[in-house]
Amino acid sequence: MQLKLLMTLRADLRKPSDDIGSASLGHRMVAEVIEGSFEGDRLNGSVITPGADWVLLGNDGVGQVDVRITLKTDDDALIYVQYLGKLHFNEKVAAALANDGETEFGDTYFMTQPRFETGADNYSWLNGIVAVAEGRLTSTGVEYQVYECVPG
Repeated sequence: MQLKLLMTLRADLRKPSDDIGSASLGHRMVAEVIEGSFEGDRLNGSVITPGADWVLLGNDGVGQVDVRITLKTDDDALIYVQYLGKLHFNEKVAAALANDGETEFGDTYFMTQPRFETGADNYSWLNGIVAVAEGRLTSTGVEYQVYECVPG
């Protein structure tokens, strides 16, 4: 298997996030996606609302990422994206969140598995791929390098 860069995805989040609080499964927060963009060799466009990340932070410091967003390509196709993943809340993440700062790729374990759905003929190939992504925090939200898994 090889990883081929599919796109860079950036999303700005409304701050502060909705803090639902600690419950039986962990500490739940909802971060609303307010805007964003994506660019790659085969698709470019913007992130449109509504969208959000329902994060569940466990006692072990591992966040369960659960994101649902809609992408709108430059040629007006809509692509639904859902991704699940893990974000380890380490000292670099805590510092970035406390100061509206940033992390770099590799500062923590921040990995997701995007799944795409679209009815647009020119992007239907997205319905049949497996993708993975590495994330980082930005001063306004998150940024992902999204890769398509290809044979070989």
